[in-house]
Amino acid sequence: MEMRLQKYLAECGIASRRKCEEYIIQGKVEVNGKIVTELGTKIDFEKDKIKFNNKEIKPEKKHVYILLNKPIGYVTTADDQFGRDTVLDLVKVKERVVPVGRLDMYTSGALILTNDGDFVYKVTHPKHEITKTYTVTVRGIIENDAVEKLRNGVEIEDYKTRPAKVKILKTDEEKNISRLEITIHEGKNRQVRKMCEAVGSKVVALHRSKIGDIGVKDLKLGTWRYLKDFEVKKILK
Repeated sequence: MEMRLQKYLAECGIASRRKCEEYIIQGKVEVNGKIVTELGTKIDFEKDKIKFNNKEIKPEKKHVYILLNKPIGYVTTADDQFGRDTVLDLVKVKERVVPVGRLDMYTSGALILTNDGDFVYKVTHPKHEITKTYTVTVRGIIENDAVEKLRNGVEIEDYKTRPAKVKILKTDEEKNISRLEITIHEGKNRQVRKMCEAVGSKVVALHRSKIGDIGVKDLKLGTWRYLKDFEVKKILK
């Protein structure tokens, strides 16, 4: 049965399709003993022998879905070139799982890991509009006009963010901070931090509380659990 090489790699739990495309370009993938760097290459996984980093790979037989409450100080990657602690140091399972999307090193909260390449694609692709909800603490007392700008979309570098749900949870004049809840559909690099900076507010703490309707309120930082079948379906609805 034929399949695009990057999709096959994702099905094997190597990484998201986009990341697998990078691995192909970098020459880390072999098909029948030959390095392949051309995107879109089709393989017959029933006949061809596929290797990643010199190790033969095969699709995972059982898909697992893990919800982690990520602490600050861990990078969201399977392997870090600088030797920093990664989220996989917190999740010890026999399956080869990868993070679904990213949280930067200084952001805590909800992160899903899985060996289901199609799930990774559906959750991370903007067209599926999976919501992500953040609790954001910013320096200063935020003004209502700044909140309206965040709701309507702000200019960040070379794009304008889509409308977001934003509400003020708390303001503390003594500590000179404001706490907001921001829900977005996108997932661009450091997006929430950049959105707040665009309205003159510096983020001092950032926590992702929910992915879709699945939250980490009952999970201690650094701990994880398996998602139930109905939760996986709920995220993809």
